Amino acid sequence: MTPTIHPGLEDIVAASTRLSSVDGLAGELIIAGFALEELAGNATAEETLFLLWHDRLPDAAELADFCGRLAAQRTLPSVTLDLLRATAAAKAPVMDALRTTAGTLSLWLPPSDDPWAEAIALTARFPVIVAAYWRLLHGEEPIAPDPVMGHAANYLYMLSGNQPTKAQVRGLETYLNTVSDHGFNISTFAARVIIASGTDLTSAIVGAVGALKGPLHGGAPGPALETVFEIGRVERAEEVLRAKIERGERLMGFGHRVYKVRDPRADVLSAAAERLIEAGGDRTVYDLARSVEETALRLLEEYKPGRNLKTNVEFYTALLLHLVGMETELFTPTFAIGRIGGWIAHCFEQREAKRIIRPQSIYHGPRGRQWQR
Repeated sequence: MTPTIHPGLEDIVAASTRLSSVDGLAGELIIAGFALEELAGNATAEETLFLLWHDRLPDAAELADFCGRLAAQRTLPSVTLDLLRATAAAKAPVMDALRTTAGTLSLWLPPSDDPWAEAIALTARFPVIVAAYWRLLHGEEPIAPDPVMGHAANYLYMLSGNQPTKAQVRGLETYLNTVSDHGFNISTFAARVIIASGTDLTSAIVGAVGALKGPLHGGAPGPALETVFEIGRVERAEEVLRAKIERGERLMGFGHRVYKVRDPRADVLSAAAERLIEAGGDRTVYDLARSVEETALRLLEEYKPGRNLKTNVEFYTALLLHLVGMETELFTPTFAIGRIGGWIAHCFEQREAKRIIRPQSIYHGPRGRQWQR
């Protein structure tokens, strides 16, 4: 029998997982047993990490210990800082810097029988890398993490040097929770394929970062916000968006390969953005974005009826992260900070499977070639 080729492994079920369930037809995302709407706005970033890694929420003592272990690993190895400085001198994009330096994060970890030691170090140090590099890129010295602040608050503090508001921290935590896991997306699958070879956790996470930085996976939130800024005024939304559609351009922030209805992550992040506005955020940008969304959905239905091109996570990622004070170049690195907990959980799950991932291929090249002497 001739094997069936599934380009992109579409419709192939490669494994079972307890980490997340993605139902594109129902518009449902479940993370470790919790509906996204239940988890994202209530849990701290640390609670979601613990949940993904241990399949339960921590009690108060466990949470305090977990937060303390993260805090203890936020100091970067000196070689990582040296590499960040050299990379900043080259003006490399932030995702390139994260990919380049992530491989150094396990250096000089003390020997330990704790299987989670490397995971803790990687997770704790990702925000420190991004914040330090961002400051170096702009001619400023990195800011040391505050041992008292939590995971999300520390990231905002290390970026700006300012104490974040409770609303900003809650907004960022909601985002980090929302993107913490999402089925067998390309970066997660890359991490599982790499760890299945029996290699170390750091190698798998570096591979996941490399997959995430591709524009077809994690690189679209920035362009979604750029479209909003390009439009500039509510009354220009239809003119600009109609022209883009007629030129054959994709409207960034709309449509998803999996979701055939509205992406549930968009609703969660939209609600988080609204709470930030109520706490004193920039109402002008928020109102403009909502108008652009409304107009885009109407025009997409007009031009592409039946395609179900609804708002996806990218659109409200862009708005929410802008409202907490981030530049567009930080959007994808911040996605990595949120997703690393899921990557690590998948790596441990794949290790338990004790099975290398080795799909087959069909050869279609020539045969019978002879070496000409």
